[in-house]
Amino acid sequence: MALDVDAVIDRRRLTRRVALWRALAVLVVLGAIGGAFAVKGDLGGPHVARLAVTGAITSDRPLLQLIEKLRKDDSVAGVLVSIDSPGGTSVGGERLYNALREVDAVKPVVAHINTLGASAAYMTALASDHIVAQRTSLTGSIGVLIQFGQISEMLKSLGIEVRKVDSGPLKAEPNPFEPTDPAAIAVLQDVVNDTFDYFLGLVIERRNMPEAKARSLADGRIFTGGQALADGLVDEIGDEDAAVAWLVKEKGLRPDLPVRTYAPDRDSGLPLVSQMTNAVVDRIFATLGIAIPSNVPMGSVDGLWSIWQGSPSPEGKVFTK
Repeated sequence: MALDVDAVIDRRRLTRRVALWRALAVLVVLGAIGGAFAVKGDLGGPHVARLAVTGAITSDRPLLQLIEKLRKDDSVAGVLVSIDSPGGTSVGGERLYNALREVDAVKPVVAHINTLGASAAYMTALASDHIVAQRTSLTGSIGVLIQFGQISEMLKSLGIEVRKVDSGPLKAEPNPFEPTDPAAIAVLQDVVNDTFDYFLGLVIERRNMPEAKARSLADGRIFTGGQALADGLVDEIGDEDAAVAWLVKEKGLRPDLPVRTYAPDRDSGLPLVSQMTNAVVDRIFATLGIAIPSNVPMGSVDGLWSIWQGSPSPEGKVFTK
């Protein structure tokens, strides 16, 4: 019987295609099974969760939700908070501190300060039972501030007058269009002092430090990791491995536990209207000469600033000499 060469070739091609689709189907099934185990937290067993706190700190709902998830996850044996932040808003620091304290009530939490962990970021580190910093890390900057611009003299020179109708003498004060009322400054100072007392109280409590010493350190200055260790603001000089070693030595975690990095789920971006509003606000603040960290969305700024601002380079980047 004559052999049809074309038919043989077509049959081989069909066999290859069937084999390929079968292999893809097997991979899909295996991936689905692995994903199901991963979602349930059963894949890999107990581990240390690495939680990165970077950039400016605000009331970050996705991050707070992630922290709550870590608190409830039985496969998380301990939490390593990896900090690289200049600080942020008072409310953002307060909420992050409280969320981590709730985690610490059920599983150990250790903090590591990388390049920068100042102001509200240092407040975040206070939520842990042990703070590790690099020798040349920058930390501290314990304090609170409110900034506002003043352009009344410029408007006067241009012949521009801004009027307002309000329900009280301190409504919307201070404002940039009129000379600042001393009463408004006094009110703002009271607000700053009250928030500062809260921050200072955390330092006194969490670092087991006499109030007089805490006040002497809480004048807004920054410290290197070495200085912070000498003054009792951190517990150890080292890297993240040193922080994990503390969990093993002091909290009884297994030395072979893997460290897994967690990141919150975030939206892809702000609505167009919010983006336009932020652009306008940025331009106004730039005109007034008020520096706002570039990675802070204006729509999420809440409370007072507890943030350290380094000197900007010509390109607008923070640097340390």
